[in-house]
Amino acid sequence: MANPPHTPLVGTPKLRPGDRVAVLSPSHGSPAQFPHVYEQGLARLRDELGLVPVEFPTTRAAHARAEDRARDIEAAFADPSIRAVFATIGGDDQITVVPHLDPAVLRADPKPFFGYSDNTNLLNALFHAGVASCHGGSVMVHLARGGATHPATMDSLRAALFTDGWYELSPAAESGDEVLNWADPAALGRTAPLEPADGWHWHGPGTVVEGPCWGGNLEIISWLLQADRVGPTEAFAGHVLLIETSEEMPPAEEVFRMLRNMGERGLLGQFAAILVGRAKAWNFDRRNDAAAKAAYRDAQRAAVLRAVAAYNPGAVLVFDLDIGHTDPQLIVPIGKPVRVDAVARRVSVHY
Repeated sequence: MANPPHTPLVGTPKLRPGDRVAVLSPSHGSPAQFPHVYEQGLARLRDELGLVPVEFPTTRAAHARAEDRARDIEAAFADPSIRAVFATIGGDDQITVVPHLDPAVLRADPKPFFGYSDNTNLLNALFHAGVASCHGGSVMVHLARGGATHPATMDSLRAALFTDGWYELSPAAESGDEVLNWADPAALGRTAPLEPADGWHWHGPGTVVEGPCWGGNLEIISWLLQADRVGPTEAFAGHVLLIETSEEMPPAEEVFRMLRNMGERGLLGQFAAILVGRAKAWNFDRRNDAAAKAAYRDAQRAAVLRAVAAYNPGAVLVFDLDIGHTDPQLIVPIGKPVRVDAVARRVSVHY
């Protein structure tokens, strides 16, 4: 690793309205398939955030080569006029893109990157290059959200983009994991249903933990570990782990096994606190009702607790944060401090 995780990360300058930001497709080329959704996301970057989106050659490409996507990532980071980088969406093959990146290019002009899901690959690559980044902020999912952007998402995103300091995350009163069919252009004007949310669930000792955050989508973290893309285990001591699961809705037993494997590696036991996103429990091929959703989420929590009890019983756990594949989505910085206060039951992030 060019820059192991225990090396302090360089900060990323804050943006101002009118700044140019790169919009890239480091994973799936969904803008080619759903241009109307993508355009709505671009419009909101301009109109609601006051930023100027800049596309690169592979942004709208349906099947761009990994080498070409990497070239666009490096070009965006090397361009001094670009002050942030946004991913259009996730995917499933970004792990093939990262080996083509030069960490020195990413570090030379550090700027915030926003992405989640398969973009956990790039969040991890930036972390190891010594550059802070942001988990969340999808152009096509959350900026292009049907009907209107979610106020909680946008408040968090604005804070991450334009402010410096602590930001307190808040539990959502309502949450959604159902999505609209992008093949229907009318979906752009409709908002997917939301349901009452029952707040966060806390486990572990009543203490206050503060440390750098690392993590992302749990399935991608598992892939990264298989590919030996994660730095030395001991370097994560005292960090805060962020995990969330994808629209593929992995079974609870598989979630346990992924975390168990992290435990056998010695990695799971390094973290002082673990933030767990509210599990997405609905997809087009698994249209769960409210009872089935609740049962799925209960099983997910039990799987995490089972693994943590075996490998890190002293960790503070917070479940059901709005930090992943559900709506709204809050931005969490990767590589920068997160404070988990199990006494006051508050979670704050440092942008």
